[in-house]
Amino acid sequence: MEPTPAHPAPFMDEEYWELRLYVAGQTPKSVTALANLKKYCEQYLKGRYALEVIDLLKDPQLAEGDQILAIPTLVRKVPEPIRKIIGDLSNEERVLVGLDIRPRGSKGPQ
Repeated sequence: MEPTPAHPAPFMDEEYWELRLYVAGQTPKSVTALANLKKYCEQYLKGRYALEVIDLLKDPQLAEGDQILAIPTLVRKVPEPIRKIIGDLSNEERVLVGLDIRPRGSKGPQ
């Protein structure tokens, strides 16, 4: 009996995430956003993400590439489509929905 080809669905759990968090220095909102994001990434994307923090006080020209109008702003570069969330990321459900992250317990179509 030949092995059956793998379905695309199992690879959904193994997607790799590229995230960028735009901040402006160490403001309370920026610090909170980074702490919240790290917590969510470790909880839901452990070992499957790259996080780049861009401080616009040091590199203001980088805001133009992702059309950043407010800070802090989180940008999901990969997987596509690009998604953005503005704010301190304190609302976990909003962040998960906004980034289209499904907790590991809820696999399969919904």
